[in-house]
Amino acid sequence: MLAGFTRDELLHEALVSPRQARGAYADTQVYERPDWFQLLTPSFRQGGFNEVAFARLGDDEVESVIDATLAQYAAHGLRFRWTVTPDCRPLDLAERLARRGLRSERVVVLAAAIDSLQIPEADGVTVERVGPDTVELHAEVTARGWNVDPAPLLAYQRSVLADPTDDRNHFFLARRDGEPIGIGNYAALPRSAFLIGAVVLEDHRSRGAYRSLLAARVRHAAARGLKLVTTHARATTSAPILTRLGFVPVVELPVFFNR
Repeated sequence: MLAGFTRDELLHEALVSPRQARGAYADTQVYERPDWFQLLTPSFRQGGFNEVAFARLGDDEVESVIDATLAQYAAHGLRFRWTVTPDCRPLDLAERLARRGLRSERVVVLAAAIDSLQIPEADGVTVERVGPDTVELHAEVTARGWNVDPAPLLAYQRSVLADPTDDRNHFFLARRDGEPIGIGNYAALPRSAFLIGAVVLEDHRSRGAYRSLLAARVRHAAARGLKLVTTHARATTSAPILTRLGFVPVVELPVFFNR
């Protein structure tokens, strides 16, 4: 048990609940049924809103579904990811995707009880919530950090901030001596906080900005009364940092990319 959550509940908070948390582009297509969850967004060409997050397929259909899915994204020229969760089927789905030439990386699902976290923050780093006046700066830093086009990011973030019904998605900007150096976001779910997309610009890494961004988001979630925080972290980069700060690994997943 962690913050009163069983392992199955932790997996649900980290893998299932976030599917409905994010805002969407005007052209986002959501394909959802009991055995499938997929996003396709033609205007967002470099990933993020193009993914297969769940697939439970029979042996008689899996190859044709993989073919159709790869062709669908290729027809739009989109980068996408395919996450293989513990309840995906068939059991050799990851091996089948690897045989198609998709590259993979290991991602660790992590969780922490918010009241157990004591995150040391960096001297000289300030973190602020992003609003309409700073959203363009946030998109620019995000694009630099992830090496993507800022235009679709800015369009998405502006739409979220302009939506009076969206109290789920929160954006944060870190500065050092006034200079923007990193960003971090999170989705406020009904029972937990899901951390998304933190990145620190290369010249400012390993100097505490990542911790400060983490601390600010956790504080904000705690003020909302949330007791649990979850995230997906790369096994070789963010996951070791978060583990040292008190996060607990729940499961490790393969995530596949077409490029």
